[in-house]
Amino acid sequence: MANTIFKNAKILQTNDDHTFDIIEGELWVKGNEIAYIGDGKDASSIAKDDEVVVWDRTIDCEGNLLMPGFKDAHTHTAMVFLRSFADDLPLQDWLFKQVFPREDQLVEDDIYWLDILGIMEYLTSGITSNFDMYFFPPKNAQASIDCGFRTVQTSGMNNFGAGPEAVEENYNIVNGMGDLVSFIIGWHAEYTTSMERMEGIAKLAEKYKSPVFLHNSETKTEVEECKERWGKTPTQLCESLGMYEYGGGGYHCVHMDEEDFAIMKRRGLYAVTNPASNLKLASGIAPIKRYLDDGIHVAIGTDGAASNNALDMFREMYLMGTLAKVRENDAACVPAEEVLYSATAQGARCMGLCDCDSLAVGKKADIVLIDLNQPNMQPENNITKNIVYAGSKSNVRLTMVDGKVLYEDGRFDIGFDPKEIYAKATSIIGRMR
Repeated sequence: MANTIFKNAKILQTNDDHTFDIIEGELWVKGNEIAYIGDGKDASSIAKDDEVVVWDRTIDCEGNLLMPGFKDAHTHTAMVFLRSFADDLPLQDWLFKQVFPREDQLVEDDIYWLDILGIMEYLTSGITSNFDMYFFPPKNAQASIDCGFRTVQTSGMNNFGAGPEAVEENYNIVNGMGDLVSFIIGWHAEYTTSMERMEGIAKLAEKYKSPVFLHNSETKTEVEECKERWGKTPTQLCESLGMYEYGGGGYHCVHMDEEDFAIMKRRGLYAVTNPASNLKLASGIAPIKRYLDDGIHVAIGTDGAASNNALDMFREMYLMGTLAKVRENDAACVPAEEVLYSATAQGARCMGLCDCDSLAVGKKADIVLIDLNQPNMQPENNITKNIVYAGSKSNVRLTMVDGKVLYEDGRFDIGFDPKEIYAKATSIIGRMR
């Protein structure tokens, strides 16, 4: 980590009412934390006692925007190996006939290399942390540590592998691996998991006082079949098993009923919307306006590259806002500010990263520099709306995680040659039947 000064910047400030302000000035990063934001005239206060702060780099932002990094709150990073491999299929056929058979052929080292490829893509989209569900969590965590990226993991436990005992083992291993990685209790979905294993997850949540996350109510078929089996929706089933005593949430949350909304509000759960994946798999459009009207937290995820097929937060933001308008037949619902808040602050809090949710003194230096000096960001009538409705990955000049610049002007500083990573990914899918 280096000490860095960003000068001549516009700086996006996050407000508690889900709005944003933009100030002009400087932002100083000391180690892995933000040490100062202001006009630069009173910055001497960042030194403690007789400490002399040595600044390793000064970056002239040239009037461009510093903002908190995006938080990708639902991912399956290593699924990049199936990008554009099994498309144009309904969810159940896609999952059981194409995805699961190839995933069965993955080995631990595959996860390591595929995660690095995914991390590279996150960085190009200004994503500074992800909430991942996939195999071999310690390998996943090691890839993030080696790249300097921030990852929170949850379990994808189902009936096809090890049970709750493995979830507990990974919980303890990953949470002891370092500050950049952590693990939250979770499981894949009701339709892939036995009651015995679901009850095991509930016991782990109680033991560790952990939130619980899972794929929830992604399709109508999933919900109807769950009701046939248990007489409850997935949300109601989780509640009845005591999984939500310490919070958590669901990925997708497209097909919800009145009791589901009440449970989510009462428990302070997060609905993690994945609009591009839901569109591509024809799963439906999540009721974002209802969540927001009820005070239910909303975060945004890309899902995996096998169902999306891009790990692009700009596309997700645009779709979250515009699809809600179509669903409700109301062009005024779900404003751009609410979308950006979901992509940054809410995503961080969903993942337990409350020290990464905004640009403020004492927060982690997970920062993105957005190039405003491009045609799609001009004129600057409203920068926040420009980011959501007009922004793209081409506007990401720099991505910093934990005080280190990992991506800048098309170049990566993660300790790996991109060509090596591309070759590794190609060889992995190439050997599969």
